[in-house]
Amino acid sequence: MSLTIQERIKDLRVERKLTLKELEEQTGLSSSALGSYEADETKDISHYALIRLAKFYGVTTDYILGLTETKRHPNADLADLRLSDTMIEVLKAGRMDTALLGELVTHSDFVKLLADIQIYVEGIAAMQIQNLNAWVDVARAEIVEKYQPGENDRMIYLLQSAHVDEGEYFTSRVHRDIDAIMEDMRTAHLGRSDSAPKNSAAEELKQDLEEVARFNGSKLEQLIMLFCKQTKLRYNKLTEEEKQWLARIAQKSELLKGAVSQRGKKRK
Repeated sequence: MSLTIQERIKDLRVERKLTLKELEEQTGLSSSALGSYEADETKDISHYALIRLAKFYGVTTDYILGLTETKRHPNADLADLRLSDTMIEVLKAGRMDTALLGELVTHSDFVKLLADIQIYVEGIAAMQIQNLNAWVDVARAEIVEKYQPGENDRMIYLLQSAHVDEGEYFTSRVHRDIDAIMEDMRTAHLGRSDSAPKNSAAEELKQDLEEVARFNGSKLEQLIMLFCKQTKLRYNKLTEEEKQWLARIAQKSELLKGAVSQRGKKRK
């Protein structure tokens, strides 16, 4: 999912581990203006501020405005990237998260992952593994001829186990490589605006229900409060007319049938 302008501006600051005050000191833009650019209901960002932030972070203004996902190389020549036509078509189709693909490819251990895959796919180590297995077979034959061990002898079992299965060996290596990379990427995504929230939907609902249960108001007021929480609606941002309409709609709920209104009663 593409990030909004507000999210891009905030993520750039968070990547630098800067507070709004520190960013103000380094850019000359006021912290209040910078904070408003990151807010959900942001005011229009001025051309000066846009250019100032783009130069400070070393990114393009198009990236901040959400016109491209490329931060620093908007006009890169495809020939320099050495991509096949098929690869270009896959990337342009938009069926995959190219940002996530970029994180994978730029991870410090990706070269190691790719090398392990290449060694197996191209059979680079096949001859060495075959030679190793051949030496194991020779050693086993010599031991059998010299000591005449039984079928269940421990040494024969160990020599049989010493055989290296190329597929199993490299599958295990690739598995370890990708597991370590994914764990690093997951850690890097924690707390980011494009990551899933720490609390599940069920946990959030439980918290909302507990807070509503503690609210000392009428059942109508509790129902409206729960509705606002679940829909991320800011009740204090609604006009009086909107609040009245919301109350009228809530009164049609089956949950309120037979409920005695608490409005006008003295609260303890």
